[in-house]
Amino acid sequence: MSLSTHVLNAATGRPAAGMAVRLESAAGEILAERHTDDDGRIKDLPAPSPGAHRLIFDTAAVSPFYPVVTIDFTVEDPTEHYHVPLLLSPYSYSTYRGS
Repeated sequence: MSLSTHVLNAATGRPAAGMAVRLESAAGEILAERHTDDDGRIKDLPAPSPGAHRLIFDTAAVSPFYPVVTIDFTVEDPTEHYHVPLLLSPYSYSTYRGS
């Protein structure tokens, strides 16, 4: 199993470089803290065990309305790759399970 994320500033069409992201277990245990690279990506998040987890994005630099975005997700198959992208603009955001 592997885990990655990508943040795109949908208002500018550019990657959100340097954004702080934290991976936590459902119980709130911090599993990793990283910053997005110049392409808005984090490729080296540790592989969480099956179960519920969350990614917490510090989005204040892009969105004054949503200063933090939390995405809860569930790892079902530990052999698969999980990609959790965030599309962000000042007054909206969306996510999906990527590949």
